[in-house]
Amino acid sequence: MVLGYGDSISYDQLVQRITGDTLDKSHRFTDWTRRPLSDAQLSYAISDVTHLRDVYQALVDDLGRRGRVDWVQEEMQVLTSADTYRMDPENAWQRLKTRVRKPKELAVLIEVAAWREREAQTRDVPRSRVLKDEVIADIAVQAPTTVEKLGNLRSLPKGFERSRWGEAIIAAVKRGLERDPKSLPRPARLAPSTNGTAVLELLKVLLRMIAERHHVAAKVIATVDDLERIAADDAADVPALIGWRRELFGEKALALKHGKLALAIERGKVATVDRGDAAALAGKKSD
Repeated sequence: MVLGYGDSISYDQLVQRITGDTLDKSHRFTDWTRRPLSDAQLSYAISDVTHLRDVYQALVDDLGRRGRVDWVQEEMQVLTSADTYRMDPENAWQRLKTRVRKPKELAVLIEVAAWREREAQTRDVPRSRVLKDEVIADIAVQAPTTVEKLGNLRSLPKGFERSRWGEAIIAAVKRGLERDPKSLPRPARLAPSTNGTAVLELLKVLLRMIAERHHVAAKVIATVDDLERIAADDAADVPALIGWRRELFGEKALALKHGKLALAIERGKVATVDRGDAAALAGKKSD
């Protein structure tokens, strides 16, 4: 993503672009539990490992040439930190993208999300294998207090309510409904900025321009959520205002927001213009 290969590229496409070789992926879905493995399967497995070495070396060399080794090392620190994967069940609701509006909905959301987190940790399975995010959102809004009401939710598989998980979810819903609204956390609300939508759109254009110019996937620099928070708060706690992302994009985003930077079209491409330079140029033209 930091070398211009887009938000997502398949392994075979990466191999083709870097080495020029074309992988035979026809054996990807063969039965790898059967023995002995066929010559074609062995060839497929060996080619994957062989090309992986070449791809790795090419990417490392490219990172060095572009001076972006530190970028990747910064990302690896996040991925290898135990705190990244440690999750307190009581805070599991914060990972959900759903936006609840009423205290009752938030209370149920917190309890059901906490139940799912404990269940997933106990069974050592992905959270979605226990209950999908959209189902939790549906449960939070509907707040079913009986197995029958739970079974009426269209987001749940048929018969799910009769499983042992059905009773556990009902219990979590009831715990949520019994919570004192005053004890609930208050979701952070961003103060709307003047012309917030227009500012957001300008930040999107700036992000796209910088991503194209530096051959970096826009998604890895900043998300739409990042841009919304930057538009509302100069000190927003977002990755786009930290480290290499701030140097590449964040500082320019703040300058654009405060009128110190402008966007213009030069030779058919979007470009940034320092407002001080633009004013000086305008003065010379008027003279």
